[in-house]
Amino acid sequence: MKSIKALLFCSLGMFLLIACGGESMGQGKVVINDQVVSSRQLSALKSAYGIDIQAGNYWYDKRCGAWGMLGGPTLGFVPPYLNVGGNLKQHASRGHTGVIVNGRELPLQDVNALKQIIDVKKGRFWLDAQGNGGYEGYGASFNLKYLAQRARGSSFYRNNYTGLGTGSSGGTFYMIGKDVSLILD
Repeated sequence: MKSIKALLFCSLGMFLLIACGGESMGQGKVVINDQVVSSRQLSALKSAYGIDIQAGNYWYDKRCGAWGMLGGPTLGFVPPYLNVGGNLKQHASRGHTGVIVNGRELPLQDVNALKQIIDVKKGRFWLDAQGNGGYEGYGASFNLKYLAQRARGSSFYRNNYTGLGTGSSGGTFYMIGKDVSLILD
């Protein structure tokens, strides 16, 4: 099964709502959380994000920016709090796992992806666009972005001004540049 982990941490600056095998926008409707999106809203989204939303039936979690096809798992993340669609329904992904995030019961695919980076328990959770989350009614107890980075076991950063890149992997720190390289164990 293809990991959804990479989808969980894509840039929030991109707006990718592409239907799997959907009709072109001119031939069908865009429905988000059981509400038809008006042509005015679609034009505003295209203007703001530069992409057409393909016709299809989607769910969208306004709090964290997660989205997917109605009845399916998370396919990606987009900016949160977009003014589209109705309220997210618990059954939007047809999940039966007992794991509920921002009101949506997760399907097995989402739970399995999360299990790669965190111990998943049944219950009701909240999650924001920065990856912070916890049990409903309580403060943050985890950050999915941090946990995913830690699970990968490495990090890399490149400064565009200096051209130097730094990173770590398995306890080893390294720095790489045009005329320099340094490795510290």
